[in-house]
Amino acid sequence: MKRILTYGTFDLLHFGHIEILRRAKALGDYLVVAVSTDEFNAIKHKKAYHDYETRKKMLEAVRYVDLVIPEKTWEQKHNDVKEYHIDAVVMGSDWEGNENFECLRDVCDVIYLPRTEGISTTKIKKDLGLQNPDNSKNQIPETSDEHKSSKTK
Repeated sequence: MKRILTYGTFDLLHFGHIEILRRAKALGDYLVVAVSTDEFNAIKHKKAYHDYETRKKMLEAVRYVDLVIPEKTWEQKHNDVKEYHIDAVVMGSDWEGNENFECLRDVCDVIYLPRTEGISTTKIKKDLGLQNPDNSKNQIPETSDEHKSSKTK
């Protein structure tokens, strides 16, 4: 059984995400997706629209995904490869040459897939007015717990 691993925030799940998951799964038999936790996103100076648990549940509903795990640090990747018996790590081509993934070549294959043209979470956030034009800071309004619970009633 060939096991594949990919990493990402997977915020505002969109067609580009589905495509990379589909293509990653096609390279093996079992796809593990490591999703950035909210705390890790804060370290990376990113703010996701959906919290970690919501993004995890959405990915678990995607038919190409066999297992979702938390991505808590840059340094966990070697351990993930060993713990989950990974044969290849698959990332979008925008990560090509990045040391956080190139360093895995001694323990598994590292494959970069072309991004789906014309779509990205950054573009969606910009189009919706949720991000500054320079893409440096998210402008997603905070939602209070009270507001969240009233929406679900």
